[in-house]
Amino acid sequence: VQLQASGGGLVQAGGSLRLACIASGRTDSIGLMGWFRQAPGKDREVVARSTWRGVTYHLASSVKGRFTISRDNGDNTVYLQMNDLKPEDTAVYYCAAARTYRSRWTTVYDYWGQGTLVTVSS
Repeated sequence: VQLQASGGGLVQAGGSLRLACIASGRTDSIGLMGWFRQAPGKDREVVARSTWRGVTYHLASSVKGRFTISRDNGDNTVYLQMNDLKPEDTAVYYCAAARTYRSRWTTVYDYWGQGTLVTVSS
């Protein structure tokens, strides 16, 4: 499985961005998708998680009400819609996929995209 993340950029506080993660290869082995982020000097944290079929089951408290994770029907692309962005959302965002046998709350993701930088100016 290969993951290609895109959509990052520079945006002012209060603005929106939509990140996309295109999956290719053995996508039938994917059970879960996640978006993570890592800010400078901080640990990587989970932002949003869904099943591969697109059912959201986890949003970090810091993004609830502002971010949504989704997947178009029949499309091997998972999106992270980010609204009302704040300077503290500045980070490199990664998409990741976990194999079908992993539980929803797994800490192990098997495939990672390359990361896309989101910068929110105040």
